[in-house]
Amino acid sequence: MMNQNLAYAMRTVPRYTSYPTTPHFHDAIDASTYAGWLGGLGPTDTLSLYLHVPFCREICHYCGCHTKATRKEEPLRAYAKTLGQEIELVAGYLTDAGPVRHIHWGGGTPSLLPEQSLLDLAGLMRVLLRFDPDLEHAIELDPRSVTASLAHTLVDIGVNRASLGVQDFDPKVQVAIGRVQPYDVVRAATDDLRNAGLTALNFDLMYGLPEQTTAALLDTVAKTVALRPSRIALFGYAHVPWMRKHQRLIDESRLPSASERLAMADAAREALIGAGYVTVGLDHFALPGDSMARALNDGSLKRNFQGYTTDQGDQLVGLGVSSIGRLSQGYIQNISDVGHWRRAIEAGRLPVAKGLALSTDDLLRGRIIEQLMTDYRCDLAATCQMFNLSPSVLETSINTLAELAGDGLVAIENGAPDRLVVSVTEPGRPYVRLAAAAFDAYLAGGNAASNARHSVAV
Repeated sequence: MMNQNLAYAMRTVPRYTSYPTTPHFHDAIDASTYAGWLGGLGPTDTLSLYLHVPFCREICHYCGCHTKATRKEEPLRAYAKTLGQEIELVAGYLTDAGPVRHIHWGGGTPSLLPEQSLLDLAGLMRVLLRFDPDLEHAIELDPRSVTASLAHTLVDIGVNRASLGVQDFDPKVQVAIGRVQPYDVVRAATDDLRNAGLTALNFDLMYGLPEQTTAALLDTVAKTVALRPSRIALFGYAHVPWMRKHQRLIDESRLPSASERLAMADAAREALIGAGYVTVGLDHFALPGDSMARALNDGSLKRNFQGYTTDQGDQLVGLGVSSIGRLSQGYIQNISDVGHWRRAIEAGRLPVAKGLALSTDDLLRGRIIEQLMTDYRCDLAATCQMFNLSPSVLETSINTLAELAGDGLVAIENGAPDRLVVSVTEPGRPYVRLAAAAFDAYLAGGNAASNARHSVAV
């Protein structure tokens, strides 16, 4: 069975932070389409905002984000100015929409924006949009750029959760991935944030990195647990040099083998559970009192482009270069080039590059995939009923699951006509993306985008 599991682990499938996935977006969805979608939102449509800042001081070799390096302040100030203009532009279409329940700053390293720019942008959003009293306001941080002053600024603008990119504490691994940040740097950043009053902290770790061993990863886990973040994400490194050319700086011969990756993931997972963290979905862990652990228990856990989330906003509005939004009607992605993005905004146009209008079948399958990814279980008959569709539309998907079911990784309960339930078993949970992929209608042939290359399942 170990060899069979290894074969499953090496299959390539999407990460399913969206469905349909981004290779299927197209330019027939444009600014006028988006304007109509935004303008149609009403008071019951609560909002979630994602602000993308595509700058870092340097590019880490493993990075899969849309970002570029800069050590100058002027590009950052100019970007913040245009981002403010985009906020004003988009807010003009949201006059009838509900309150903002969630804000997430991502990148890149969004905290590289000058502190005054952060204050100005946050103030602008608060003036133009209604904020929910229980708003979660999160930001991604590079520990190397965290200072006591920045920590206080983040608290001043209302940030109440921060994610620190740690990856691995082993010096050899850090050199191999182009991100040298000693443990003391991360500890100091953690202290600065907590001393400022920002106590809800997430750490991002990775396995499958060059020069990484299971023993070294367990040492990283132990050091992380000692700092006691509220949440820990344990991502498998996705080596996709055909998409991210800077990943060619990584010596592929120094990457762990498939069996080593699997051993790392299993060992780290067991260590985190042993330290008192609750397993949340495929790759997240949370302390029992954290809101993500509570969301798992009450069934409100979600999955979006930031991975597993407690974000309960109905409509996700993307702001900034290459950002992606998800409204009831479909997905929208912004222009990925800063110059073209800026010119569109200065001309008063929503800076849309492409998107996808969602069909009823897309909505059904997206719901099934999200339920499998978050709860490891989906009542297919009940979900089909939600969309006024017959379970027969899923016949091909159910047949595709036969292999996983035969190996005990998936269970299919097919009883009465109104009883059709798929669940991922405990041994099958590391391979949940394979179960999700069975319901992906776009992976079948016929669509050129179905040939997009993906990362390995584990």
